[in-house]
Amino acid sequence: MAEKVNIFWFRRDLRLDDNVGFYKALHGKFPVLPIFIFDPEILNELPKDDVRVTFIFETLQKMRDELQNHGSSIALYHGKPEAIFKKVISEFEVQNVITNHDYEPYAKQRDESIKKFLDGKGIGFYTYKDQVIFEKDEVVKDDGDPYIVFTPYMKIWKNKFKKVYDEKIYYTNEFLKNLYQNSRMPNLSLSNLGFKKSKIKVPAYDVTPTTIQEYEKRRNFPAADATSHLGPHLRFGTVSIRKMMKKATAEKNEVFWQELIWREFFMQILWHFPETVENAFKKKYDRIEWRNNDAEFKKWKDGKTGYPLVDAGMRQLNETGYMHNRVRMVVASFLCKHLLIDWRWGEAYFAEKLLDYEMSNNVGNWQWAAGCGVDAAPYFRIFNPTTQIDKFDKDYKYIKKYVSEFGTEEYPEKMVDHKDARERCLKVYKAAVS
Repeated sequence: MAEKVNIFWFRRDLRLDDNVGFYKALHGKFPVLPIFIFDPEILNELPKDDVRVTFIFETLQKMRDELQNHGSSIALYHGKPEAIFKKVISEFEVQNVITNHDYEPYAKQRDESIKKFLDGKGIGFYTYKDQVIFEKDEVVKDDGDPYIVFTPYMKIWKNKFKKVYDEKIYYTNEFLKNLYQNSRMPNLSLSNLGFKKSKIKVPAYDVTPTTIQEYEKRRNFPAADATSHLGPHLRFGTVSIRKMMKKATAEKNEVFWQELIWREFFMQILWHFPETVENAFKKKYDRIEWRNNDAEFKKWKDGKTGYPLVDAGMRQLNETGYMHNRVRMVVASFLCKHLLIDWRWGEAYFAEKLLDYEMSNNVGNWQWAAGCGVDAAPYFRIFNPTTQIDKFDKDYKYIKKYVSEFGTEEYPEKMVDHKDARERCLKVYKAAVS
């Protein structure tokens, strides 16, 4: 006779401790069978040595090892979620499926479809808030409309945090005895998934009191590498947002704290305006006549524009899967404004390359750079990629690290003159939006 179990479905919450859905599952009436599904809908879009797939896979193996010390494991599957659930419920008497909320458009559709399928089988489907402090419509105007400007959103967010936020941490260790007892659950290899191990490594995050305290002073200087590298760990849930927020508020660093709030601002924008994945938030900006020159796009991607800060940023991205935040603004502005290439092209390239790719952040920031998003810089504000060096890399340390031929005859000529490009951009934008 099949054993009665509750399933916990890991997705972008790859940690055992302070995981809300996992904690709730472990407090249920039935043993918990943990699973993870490698979804071909997502995998098929990715390069075969994608660093994020390697990171997810290796993280899951560590989690399996840890759970095996408790007589359990995580069952790994590869296939469409509905097909996997059909298989699992044929092998177990599943009572409930528990997981954490996901907010991206594909994830929302997937979860609606899985809920409908499980409802038809008499199986409960329960999801919990885990990857954010405040979600969806928890921070909105008095009339229920979402905030589309960051500063008022941030003020209400902070006020709500101080007044009503329960700083509970969901410790799970003492409840792991409630797991389904079988340490030899289905496993996979990267080659089973059609992938190979990436040569790029996801850096460990650095959220020490010193990092937080010095964040504001050092964050804009790419050579210092003084950021936390928290992005990919929040993206895949290898760290808890509640623990990170506790550290940020303990050190009382407003700028670091606000970076975490920006993440939630863009998440709720994507929730309320899912069409912004494809369309400009400010509709008139979809009238811009982009030049979209393939040869120029390739130079930008390869870091061969003749603008050293742009080139260093793109080469850092291509080599490491990461780009310093200040430099991200410069390279995005250069693509949209200097080259008049559609922000969606840049967003897609970052989506392919970034370790910390988060759809809401990426779309939000690219629309900000193009001037067409919520709370965007006005279109006539155009970064000068040369004066940005004077401000943030005046000793050329960052540039020389990634552009080995800088200062030699091998370094390419500027592909466009800044003054000419700026005037062309202003003319094209003005024609579209006026």
